[in-house]
Amino acid sequence: MNDSQPAKPARSDHDQYLLTLSCPDKRGIVHAVSSYLFMTGCNIVDSQQFGDQDTGLFFMRVHFSAEPPVTADKLRASFAAVADSFGMDWQIHSADQKMRILIMVSKFGHCLNDLLFRSRIGALPVEIAAVVSNHTDFEELVGSYGIPFHHIPVTKDAKPQAEAELLDIVEAEGVELVVLARYMQVISDDLCKKLAGRIINIHHSFLPSFKGAKPYHQAHARGVKLIGATAHYVTADLDEGPIIEQEVERVGHEATPEQLVAVGRDVECQALARAVKWHSEHRVLLNGTRTVVFA
Repeated sequence: MNDSQPAKPARSDHDQYLLTLSCPDKRGIVHAVSSYLFMTGCNIVDSQQFGDQDTGLFFMRVHFSAEPPVTADKLRASFAAVADSFGMDWQIHSADQKMRILIMVSKFGHCLNDLLFRSRIGALPVEIAAVVSNHTDFEELVGSYGIPFHHIPVTKDAKPQAEAELLDIVEAEGVELVVLARYMQVISDDLCKKLAGRIINIHHSFLPSFKGAKPYHQAHARGVKLIGATAHYVTADLDEGPIIEQEVERVGHEATPEQLVAVGRDVECQALARAVKWHSEHRVLLNGTRTVVFA
């Protein structure tokens, strides 16, 4: 081709897919995966892998393209033999399909508002199917985005019914991820099991030092110099699930409790947004009590 000619645009008829996998680490995994993709006419766009010496597990995320008539179902059917030979826990997803999420919130709306806005402007590859709250404070805000709002009150006696109603919404809306955006209710062990690996929480990182009411005021009284937030998967162990992302901000001695609270809101929004983004892009793989994040 003559150097003066413009480059041909990238072909638009290639579908994009994501393969994620974990398995016992041994020789030949990368070769087997890349060979499979080559033999099926696919092209690797990006590949990341990690072998954990502590657990002896291997993790991999491959973004690849394929031309029709290749489909996700056909890829899953043909890749199964490769996966079985290595004992893989694996998934193949369409990279262009937005993940359907459900957001839960109580009376602090900063994370909710942040996720709603990021989703609207395309900064998060998600489709917010619904918002659930045990209060009605943000019904108008959610309605302004054209998203269904469900008020599900929670009392001690009616908690099982409330969680059953939540699961009905999750199933009816095809929800793939539940996000606790400062939802101030403890999730039951049963619900944690049913949504294992599909529910993310955000909280301040003062635990376990400053528990209970007004943790930022407690931190101020102790002269804390770092404000942090942690986004993690929810498990039956309260606030101790596998960590996806953390954010910190340094503060000085002159900061008031109210200023610490404001900083806390910002870092909570940042950490949660990144965790939701990475999960929805299938960049997070569970590794026991930890995670592997291909960010």
